[in-house]
Amino acid sequence: MRMFCVLAVLVAANLLNNWLAPGAYVPTCVAAAAALLLIARWDGLTRADLGLDKAALYRGLRWSSVLVGAVLAVFLAGLALPVTREAFEDERAAGLTVGELLWRVLIRVPVGTVLLEEVAFRGVLWAMVRRRRGTAWATAVSSSLFGLWHVLPSRGLSRANEAVAVLGTGPAGTALSVAAAVVATTAAGVVLCELRRRSGSLLAPASLHWALNGFGYVLAWALPRWRGAGDVP
Repeated sequence: MRMFCVLAVLVAANLLNNWLAPGAYVPTCVAAAAALLLIARWDGLTRADLGLDKAALYRGLRWSSVLVGAVLAVFLAGLALPVTREAFEDERAAGLTVGELLWRVLIRVPVGTVLLEEVAFRGVLWAMVRRRRGTAWATAVSSSLFGLWHVLPSRGLSRANEAVAVLGTGPAGTALSVAAAVVATTAAGVVLCELRRRSGSLLAPASLHWALNGFGYVLAWALPRWRGAGDVP
């Protein structure tokens, strides 16, 4: 019953965010994360089980500085190389105003996306399955559901991202881009779960998650402006 409740919250949040009420994205994410934490308490999970006790947060802070710095370094290297620069060409970020960019990077991503997805997939769901079936099952279930979670938000990916557009922009291309997104985010889920396990803290995967999304937005927004100024060919 408690696992069913977790899945019901995730399905409802996914539909609200991507179909029924996308304008209420951040409040929906916060409410869903709070509901999941209540279910975790109902299931008997402790803060330590969720990677949220004081010791875990201290460990997570140590991991976070390294992870955020590493992501920034890799992204800047990717932006500097013509062969990988195309991956940063995303119309969804390029068309943002400065205010919209700051909202995405400082509010929508950390308080919306990262909060809900990390609490859900590397926190509550992972801990619930791990207690019942062990770490391998927890990672497999969490990562698979994390991949499926991205079916709806990836529908327009082939039209917005130049690197994905090679798959085509018609129905077949859309289906391929969605499938690719599911596979990629499932693999990312495995990495984030392993980071959660090794660090013992939910803050470590949350920091990596924010860095990937946040720096991705900033660089995708900055790239066409640098090109316009003649700094990037």
